Amino acid sequence: MSDPCKPQACAIQDCLRKNGFNESGCTQLIDQLYQCCSKFYLENGSEARSPCCPIPRLLQFKMEQRAREELDAKLLDK
Repeated sequence: MSDPCKPQACAIQDCLRKNGFNESGCTQLIDQLYQCCSKFYLENGSEARSPCCPIPRLLQFKMEQRAREELDAKLLDK
């Protein structure tokens, strides 16, 4: 089975390279990956695994963290 979130993961890697590994320019792509991973687990169950996605528990934590806090990546600009 091909990984449905691989394009998003690769886009993040390309973005990080282009931005000198400063995540602040790539936060939208990270959010897109997390959305893809969330859909992947909804469709395949929490036992499914993808090399491009955090495990479901960590994914949920990261999505909640990004929704309620200033993104860590934004702190790099200060």
